[in-house]
Amino acid sequence: DEVLALCGLSELRDAYAAALPVGRRRLVELARALADHPSLLLLDEPTSGLDADQAARMEEIIRALDTTVLLVEHDMGFVMNVCDRLVVLDLGKVIASGAPAEIGDDPVVRAAYLGCP
Repeated sequence: DEVLALCGLSELRDAYAAALPVGRRRLVELARALADHPSLLLLDEPTSGLDADQAARMEEIIRALDTTVLLVEHDMGFVMNVCDRLVVLDLGKVIASGAPAEIGDDPVVRAAYLGCP
């Protein structure tokens, strides 16, 4: 009940996940992972296919967690909002690590991900 409430799914307790829209299915996936109270949660592209409101909800949920989250995500706005610390890879190599403000200003990261100096 606690996880369903956190994910905004309480009213869908008896619904079939396959019948839900993509955004709600993503929340069901997250709820299933959280049900075991993990000490580490691995999320791969959690905002893929979500609209802005759904991504904002995902951000709220992740920020409310009392667990470590390892996030692989290409939505840089989401990453900058939800992460306390970043490690940036380019072609499998670490090119930067630090707080979001530091990473956002890093010229190597900007060149690799934004195509600008």
